Amino acid sequence: MLASASRLLEGTPPYPDTAVYHCQQAGEKALKAFLAAHGRPIRRVHDLVLLIDTCVGLDASFSQLAEAAEILTPYGTTFRYPGAATELGVSPIGSERV
Repeated sequence: MLASASRLLEGTPPYPDTAVYHCQQAGEKALKAFLAAHGRPIRRVHDLVLLIDTCVGLDASFSQLAEAAEILTPYGTTFRYPGAATELGVSPIGSERV
């Protein structure tokens, strides 16, 4: 997913909204894999902050990812569901807020 994000950013034209979605998805999958590897139930959420909080209970070093989780979380749904960007006031990276 991260390789896809890089290509989307480096292409002409670049697609930062799609790239950041793939970054969020990569983080979500990695956090859920960590939780699964530790025998924790996998919640059906896209909220990286919630997943980070759960991971911190197993490994405190995950707290270093809290800021990135806050930034990426909205992009898990913003460009996936019609109207979500307007409702959340989130816009693609590099552009003005809606």
